[in-house]
Amino acid sequence: MKNDYTDNIESCPIAKVQKVIRGKWPMVIIYHLSESHVLRFSELKRKMPQITEANLTKELRTLEAYGLIHREVYREVPPRVEYSLTAIGTKFIPVLEALETWALEYEAAQIESQS
Repeated sequence: MKNDYTDNIESCPIAKVQKVIRGKWPMVIIYHLSESHVLRFSELKRKMPQITEANLTKELRTLEAYGLIHREVYREVPPRVEYSLTAIGTKFIPVLEALETWALEYEAAQIESQS
């Protein structure tokens, strides 16, 4: 790492990432939006059956507040709301891909060390 942030953890870029992408669902939501580009709430919910509607709503609002996703409300009957990644949200896709690669390598190393 380039800098020592032990005196001021709030200025640490890694701490900022942890703050924005903390918890079980944000990376999963970003993944699904990266694959589908635009999804409605019900479509996201179908892709993530383990999440409650309340938690999905909360996570979407949080990601929107951090600027990673865009919420488009269409004024029609019935109302239609679609979610997509913003430009900065799209820049997180290579990070997700790198994490996936690392996770697969880690899993393989764990299996190998147990043999």
